[in-house]
Amino acid sequence: MSSKKQSNNSRNNASRVSARTRPRVSEENREAVAVPSNTATNNSNNKQNKIKFLRFGVDSLYLSYQGDLFERIDQNLTSLKNLARSESPEQQAKAQLKIGNHLFEVKDKGTSMFAYVLEDNAFRIQLSRPNKAVPMAYIKISSEYLTYKTPEQAEKHLKDILSELGVLQSSANVSRIDLYVDFVSHQDMEAWTREAWVTRAGSVNAYAVNQKFTGWAIGMGGVIAARLYDKLLEITKSNKGYLFPLWEMAGHKESEPVWRLEFEFKRDFLKQKGIIPLSEVLFYLNGLWSYATTEWLKLTIPNKDDETRTRWPVHELWQQLATLDWDTNNSPLKSRFTNQRTPNNEATLDRGFSSFTTWMAANGHDDPDSAFKAFYDVLAYHIHDKANKFDTPVDDYILSKVLPKARMFNTINNNLQEQDLSFNADAYRRASDGE
Repeated sequence: MSSKKQSNNSRNNASRVSARTRPRVSEENREAVAVPSNTATNNSNNKQNKIKFLRFGVDSLYLSYQGDLFERIDQNLTSLKNLARSESPEQQAKAQLKIGNHLFEVKDKGTSMFAYVLEDNAFRIQLSRPNKAVPMAYIKISSEYLTYKTPEQAEKHLKDILSELGVLQSSANVSRIDLYVDFVSHQDMEAWTREAWVTRAGSVNAYAVNQKFTGWAIGMGGVIAARLYDKLLEITKSNKGYLFPLWEMAGHKESEPVWRLEFEFKRDFLKQKGIIPLSEVLFYLNGLWSYATTEWLKLTIPNKDDETRTRWPVHELWQQLATLDWDTNNSPLKSRFTNQRTPNNEATLDRGFSSFTTWMAANGHDDPDSAFKAFYDVLAYHIHDKANKFDTPVDDYILSKVLPKARMFNTINNNLQEQDLSFNADAYRRASDGE
């Protein structure tokens, strides 16, 4: 079968899924279709059932590419991986690879199928050695990067990076894609039992932390999974504060609760629908969301007089969530992004302040001004003493602690033998073309 015919068949399959599952909206209710820059409305006067949509989009995206790693890149990565395995912190700190404005940490271990792992705040890239049957690259695009670039823009930049590492022989294929919507709702999300979830999944679980309800998880571990959870609570643990200004742009107020509905679609499901290439998956987002919210999972109002659960009325909250129109998505994006994985600066300073106040209390100081100088002097003596024990100059001892952290944070280029990958890649590309 020709590739063109295969593509047409896959589009036809996906089109049938999309047409079958897309919610139909009557003209009089068309204003209820959710657009992220507006507040979706409904016919209910019940405040707790009204939803304010903040943003929706792709949260996690895992891609793979067929191809072949350049031989010299393979040799370079082998050397960097060995540096990462060194017992010397100074040698470990050099396990970095710079490509454009990305300063990737090279991990000391690969995975079961991929020899090399590179990571910064935008991408986690797993690479196979040349002439292997597995894909050349398997990549996770970070959630934060997808609040800065659209999936199409992110993949274009990723492809430029991979082209510096090897010869790509395919377009991007999706191994997993997570679709989400963040919304404000005063609905009690614990007000129903597991029975209210009508689903093809095998598991429905409720979760709580310190007696506080946090959300639902349905079908985890399957080819499709869903989560409905308290996003504000999750942010406090995952340090995703970058979402706050984006929500504010969409009309969020500080006192309002934020919930997230998220669906995870894995490769096996996408393969069943014939939409593995990224371009086709993105084309059929409406079909994926509609299938997930109308066929695979529904939140219903149980009717004890009707044993056929599929006939139970759909909860008003779910009716609104199912109306998302992915063709109209104009969720705001971040204007700035850093490839560095630095810890929260305020938290770092808080730890320093805690150490200072602990030292003050332990040593009977109640005057901050005089204590600052005394603390500095004691700290300097402590560092000097530690350096002497290792027979190392003080500056070298300090850098031995700084540079490995800089490698993990993607902040300082410690590799003095940095290669010009663009030049090398171009040379290998010409060689592979027989020039």
